Amino acid sequence: MAIGISDLSLPFTPMVVIELVSNTKEEAIQWLVKKIRDKKEQGGADLKVTAVSRGQELLDKSSPNLLLVGASKKRLLLGAEETGLVKECKDGSMRAFTCSNRGSFKMLTEDGCLFSIAECQYIIKHALDGLRARQEAMVPGYPLIRLYPGKSVLQRLEAQGLLTQVFPLHNKDDLKKLAEFWYGKLKPTYQPLDDIRHYFGEEIAMYFAFLQYFTLALFPKALVGLLYYLCAWEDYDKYVIFATLNLVWSTVFLEVWKRYSATLAYKWGTISRQQEFEEPRPAFHGVLGRNPVTGRTEPVYSNVQRSLKIYLVSMPFVVFSLYVSLCIMMVYFEMEFWMQSYSSRRPSPWSGLLLYMPGIVYATIIEIMNRINRFAAEVLTEWENHVLESTYQNHFIVKVLVFNFLNCFSSLFYIAFVMQDLKLLRQSLATLLITTQIVSQVIEAFLPYWLQTRNRQRIHKKRRDLPAYRRAPWLEQVELERSMLAYKGTFDDYQELFLLFGYVSFFSCVFPLAAFFAVLNNVTEMYTDAFKMCKDFKRPFLEPAANIGVWQLAFETMSVVALITNCALIGMSPPVRLAFRDAEADLILLVVAVEHALLALKFVLCLIIPDIPREIQTKLAKMEFEKLQALKQQRLQQARESLELNGG
Repeated sequence: MAIGISDLSLPFTPMVVIELVSNTKEEAIQWLVKKIRDKKEQGGADLKVTAVSRGQELLDKSSPNLLLVGASKKRLLLGAEETGLVKECKDGSMRAFTCSNRGSFKMLTEDGCLFSIAECQYIIKHALDGLRARQEAMVPGYPLIRLYPGKSVLQRLEAQGLLTQVFPLHNKDDLKKLAEFWYGKLKPTYQPLDDIRHYFGEEIAMYFAFLQYFTLALFPKALVGLLYYLCAWEDYDKYVIFATLNLVWSTVFLEVWKRYSATLAYKWGTISRQQEFEEPRPAFHGVLGRNPVTGRTEPVYSNVQRSLKIYLVSMPFVVFSLYVSLCIMMVYFEMEFWMQSYSSRRPSPWSGLLLYMPGIVYATIIEIMNRINRFAAEVLTEWENHVLESTYQNHFIVKVLVFNFLNCFSSLFYIAFVMQDLKLLRQSLATLLITTQIVSQVIEAFLPYWLQTRNRQRIHKKRRDLPAYRRAPWLEQVELERSMLAYKGTFDDYQELFLLFGYVSFFSCVFPLAAFFAVLNNVTEMYTDAFKMCKDFKRPFLEPAANIGVWQLAFETMSVVALITNCALIGMSPPVRLAFRDAEADLILLVVAVEHALLALKFVLCLIIPDIPREIQTKLAKMEFEKLQALKQQRLQQARESLELNGG
């Protein structure tokens, strides 16, 4: 269970680092250390902790104060039961872990470890989050930082700017093995999902599972598109076949994924895991009041005031951003028409290439605007002051997706259904798709790698300048990981796949190679995402995940839009228009009727096909039955003991 920073002076294996600002007062540090070490009965976390004092062992006196945190084997066993970890038993079934039955669970390694390092760090983080103020009125040394009974200590310190970050440490040996097997070998589309899950947790493993599934699902479309390109590139009369394929693919893709993700969630023990009570966000603020749920005295905020912020500021800003996006789109069309006119007046090989320049510039501007509006959405959602992290994330995701959807697809819809220029539609889709992929890879992969390389060189140089007695063998790793970029979750990764799904399901019938380029992008994404997770970012804490969350709804919404779009494109195809040459109204009614019928069929299929395979449903029912039986036996035992004590 070594983290790779073992040192003879450390009496335990540190797994988590707590970073406090460099000018934190000594009495506050000692108070926090005592809180972490104290038994749970005394209001502590019952963890092992060592404080690294500033200026004695750190690289320089401007460095922050660090607390290295670990846990005993007993504390990990109790924490696993407290957090409700679901583990695999020796008979292959999945059960919630209990200390009393720990012998019935399968060992992860030959040396008898029951938990992965990620699970141990998750248990420690859960214990730290459980530190609550009791009788303390303030943080020692800081009379203005008030503490309230039942309020999270670490959240309070973070909100007041004393606590900078809490992060888990990498395991060098395990990380090296994972990296070699993950991106060190050329295995396109293959992801070692169980190894990723053991090291990074279920949320990140679920993302890579979806990325792998999405890539494999694109292969049939890419093959058909390649054949379509080779046989009938300019024959728009035949794109009806590809549009029909889009109709079927977008529905089947998501239904099969739901069943596959349920199988993974059962295998990883997250499908039946109980959701914990969600505490207020550290950044949430308000006037002191009584929480009607917990009964604690804590900040409260008026829902009316929050609603006014949303409807009077946030929504108008989103509308204004969409207006700016539409204005830029019209400028793009003006550039496109001017370039076409110039190319027709002065035909040459260079003028043919220049036809793609407006699209390349527009795609680059779209990517920049997406980044800017993501930042603006983050600021606005923070300003709205949501109580819970889940509510904050939902409002943030809605803002970003609404803008990005219209920003990325409005020009394509305009070309397809207003201008009805299929040649320009194909050219614009190809330019947007390829340019967006290139820009995204540069921003998400190469930029973090460059920053981390510079940071690593800086740390090595500073360490070489230190005297030998201050070169603790584990200190360089802690200092290096402390200054790494923080991994901000899977939002940006899912958003990229969300937009890619739109490109390949909306208008790919006029650009058959869209799925082929999407496969190339996803294969590249697998390797770059794996590399940056292992080399560029801090190790994130394990986050349980039974599915892809709100993104499932986002992709299903896109599949509905894809169905409507492809029905309309089929209705606009030359063969269909020729058949209804003198009855355009009948054609419109027929397209609408077919689209409604297909939507109804889609929803019926969603209802008929169970999201969870029958085999998994049976196992879950069995698990619930055993849980109820165990609870019943426990209550009977308590009743017998109570009767015996009362002499009954």
